[in-house]
Amino acid sequence: MKLDQVLVDAAVAQMERRWPADEPGGAAAVSLDDGRILTSVGLDNLNGAVTLCHETGAICQAYTLDARITASVCVFRDPQDGRTIVFPPCGICQERLALWGPDVEVAVPDPEDPAGWQARTLAEVNPYYWARQLADGAWPPKQLHTD
Repeated sequence: MKLDQVLVDAAVAQMERRWPADEPGGAAAVSLDDGRILTSVGLDNLNGAVTLCHETGAICQAYTLDARITASVCVFRDPQDGRTIVFPPCGICQERLALWGPDVEVAVPDPEDPAGWQARTLAEVNPYYWARQLADGAWPPKQLHTD
């Protein structure tokens, strides 16, 4: 399944279910290769060191199900202007998604339209992925990630 507006809308719907409109909020959605969509929100905590990215829950659930992630999106709503924007995956989430290979699509902001988004593969977002050095320049296979 390719990254499309349906996936973005699933993340927005999860954000709207979880966070009141007058609060900042965010959520994520991932597509699985069998067509299912998983959503999640970040874990807030008084101790900032234990918070989690919005994508983490869906990524962990996909891994628990032994399902392949094909696309991921993270959204955020700013309550001051009501805009919902797409956040590209942070480096940690890129690392988590790398388990499913360089062709996983992720949403990134559209430089021409601040409210828009574009789909990019992990390889495009991170062309110098560090773990390629462990796999003779190729994207590391799943077995290398889990060993």
